[in-house]
Amino acid sequence: MLGSTHGTLTTDFRARVVACGEEPHASVVSLPTATRQGGLDVSGRPLQLAVPDLDRFFRPRSVAVVGASDTEGRPNAGITRQLIAWAERVGARLHPVHPARETVFGLPCVASVGELAGLDEPVDLAVLLVADPLPVIEELGEAKIPFAVAFASGFAETGEAGAVAQARLAAAVERAGVRLLGPNTNLNAFERFRDDLEGPAIALITQSGHQGRPLHTLQELGIRLSHWAPTGNEADLETADFLAYFAQRPEVGAIACYVEGLKDGRAFLLAADRAARAGVPVVAVKVGRTEAGAEAAASHTGKLTGADQVVDAAMRQFGVVRVDGLDELQDTAALLARARPPQAEGVAVYSISGGTGAHFADLATAAGLTLPTLSPAKQDELHTWIPGYLNVANPIDNGGHPVGDWRGRKIIDAILADPSVGVLVCPITGPFPPMSDRLAQDLVDAAEATDKLVCVVWGSPVGTEDAYRTTLLGSSRVATFRTFANCVTAVKAYLDHHRFTSGYRSPFDEAPRTPSPSFRKARGLMRPGRQLSEHAAKQLLRAYGIRVPREQLVTSAAGAVRAAGPVGYPVVMKASGPHLAHKTELGLVKVGLTSASQVRDAYRELTDIARFESVDLDGILVCQMIDRGVEMMVGVTHDPLFGPTVTVGLGGVLVEVLHDTAVRVPPFGEKEARDMLGELRGRALLAGVRGGAPVDVDALVEVVLRVQRMALELGDDLTELDINPLVVLGRGQGAVALDALAVCR
Repeated sequence: MLGSTHGTLTTDFRARVVACGEEPHASVVSLPTATRQGGLDVSGRPLQLAVPDLDRFFRPRSVAVVGASDTEGRPNAGITRQLIAWAERVGARLHPVHPARETVFGLPCVASVGELAGLDEPVDLAVLLVADPLPVIEELGEAKIPFAVAFASGFAETGEAGAVAQARLAAAVERAGVRLLGPNTNLNAFERFRDDLEGPAIALITQSGHQGRPLHTLQELGIRLSHWAPTGNEADLETADFLAYFAQRPEVGAIACYVEGLKDGRAFLLAADRAARAGVPVVAVKVGRTEAGAEAAASHTGKLTGADQVVDAAMRQFGVVRVDGLDELQDTAALLARARPPQAEGVAVYSISGGTGAHFADLATAAGLTLPTLSPAKQDELHTWIPGYLNVANPIDNGGHPVGDWRGRKIIDAILADPSVGVLVCPITGPFPPMSDRLAQDLVDAAEATDKLVCVVWGSPVGTEDAYRTTLLGSSRVATFRTFANCVTAVKAYLDHHRFTSGYRSPFDEAPRTPSPSFRKARGLMRPGRQLSEHAAKQLLRAYGIRVPREQLVTSAAGAVRAAGPVGYPVVMKASGPHLAHKTELGLVKVGLTSASQVRDAYRELTDIARFESVDLDGILVCQMIDRGVEMMVGVTHDPLFGPTVTVGLGGVLVEVLHDTAVRVPPFGEKEARDMLGELRGRALLAGVRGGAPVDVDALVEVVLRVQRMALELGDDLTELDINPLVVLGRGQGAVALDALAVCR
């Protein structure tokens, strides 16, 4: 038998929102000016991101260095020297700016930023080597210099006073019409990139310059890099700006990000959407999974890290591959940048050791990769070269010796020719020349002759072997890894990415642009600054077409008896009042009442308890009792980075015990709503367990989508919504919201 207890959402989100627009309902998460372009959704939020033209940042015609120096031993001298070398590489002229110098490193020096306006050529970028960039910003605007970089620290990363200083800097930048990288950034944007490497490149975005170093050294492994954006504190230019820009660059094959905190969650999603539309993979390390990590990130960049479950869900919605370590970041980004689209999703594991193959197969299967069993005909073909007592069904064990002669290449070609195989993985746990040398060469040659992905795990801890350093790393077609785990992570990301982008439809294209008729009904039910009573919250649900039980709100025992007839016995009786959440704990719920006398007695008992507990009542609800189905919860909360979020999970008391929930950031469609249910550990309950019948999943999905519409239309005016329990009945019978809580801004 189901009661109607009220459960709570699993995470307490504190919203940071501002009102915007002429209509009272048009409220949005605070967004930078750059995002307010390309149409608005029903909540008045942007549907497209205005991408800054960063060509002139990375390839300026001329660059000014404010505070340039050639005094040896001074930090500015070393920075100036590096900038001069960078300007030469990108074909830009460099103009030192210093009030007390005529030349710097032999280059003519101007005394002030104002004098730059008199040059024969436009200055596209100013690098500020000054302790306080604020006084210079206005001069840059007057000189019409579009981009600037500020290395200075002492801003939001230092605490409240620094955050105030950074806010002043950001305001000055906006007034001046300048786009600023920093403050608290570094010289990584001006690194030397190798120009002798070919193929699609990785573009790098990091909020910590040091954390990007491992990826910069990918060039030593033959992986091309094209850009590095060290975003620092992001007073103006942020991760989303560079992400959207890199997604439209033809040379970029993948974007690798190290993110400590997002300045604007909505802008990040718009940028990720742009990358998904273009089919450009985005791989990200996002710190803040734990409380300790979140605190460290805040102290470093002064950003909000956001609720990690929301960040994780939002990234998945838009195809961002989230990894945990820098080694995973570099291996996954390198694979995604260079590999061609898969022809099949099957993974074949080929090794010279049965133990090695079985170990890798276990890891791959646990990660969700598909290892198809090769057909009997294919196994017979492989046994032409491999002894018959060895297993070749997949994983494929060759016993060792065939890799050392002419049979090795034939085996590899035969595996790659199987139509069920899209990826071949060969783990080589240790070097064993000359066989390992020949195996490596055969894999490289086979990779050059196929469009399928060939991966090698070189397990030697030495890493100086010629087969590894020259043969494998010298190939642009073989993806080489040093660990099983990183190979599995990268291959899964590769298959997931191409599956995602092949059917990608931007949710922003389908986001509602105008309020529904339901909104007009709901608007009159909102009570600013108050938590609605259960009765009022259910009226809000009813306005959006969400089914609630038959019920009547009564204010007398006689009225309760009269109401029970049309509601239908047995009935549930509950106290209803604003700011009343946990009714069961207070004894304010009575279930299974089957007669007029029980109803009369229950009314008196409920009102007595309410008086004793000083509960403000608007009446007693006499409700239809529903004692079958699966209890779920659906809710809305506000995330400080992404705005309204929708949560679904197991309901009743289970939501607090199991924390089995899935989250999405609107807008999203039916597929995402169904995917949310698929993520729940308790999803088997929906299909029926222990002989139980399946429930109406379609109705549950419809409720999720209607709640999403509420979140979009009511915006931050609806601070919280919690439908718990939502009873999902048998297939074709719908879903009923037995209880609801709604909090208005």
